[in-house]
Amino acid sequence: MAQVTVRYWAAAKAAAGRVEDVVDAGTVADALEQAGRAHGERLRAVLGAASFLVDGVRVSREAAPGRVLADGAVVEVLPPFAGG
Repeated sequence: MAQVTVRYWAAAKAAAGRVEDVVDAGTVADALEQAGRAHGERLRAVLGAASFLVDGVRVSREAAPGRVLADGAVVEVLPPFAGG
């Protein structure tokens, strides 16, 4: 397991009630599961619609859960983006 930071923006920040958490996680899915457990249903709902950056690089919703995290990684939870 790696020690990683989960950083919240916009609705995720409001739902978590804080800017970030530090968790021990092996993958993005592990990190988000811990965040959801810690902060409840409101954050879990936001996580279901959010976009993610890992160490500043956008990760697709499909690839994010299995993405392996290195020690010191930062997972950023962003609001969904509208295109157009």
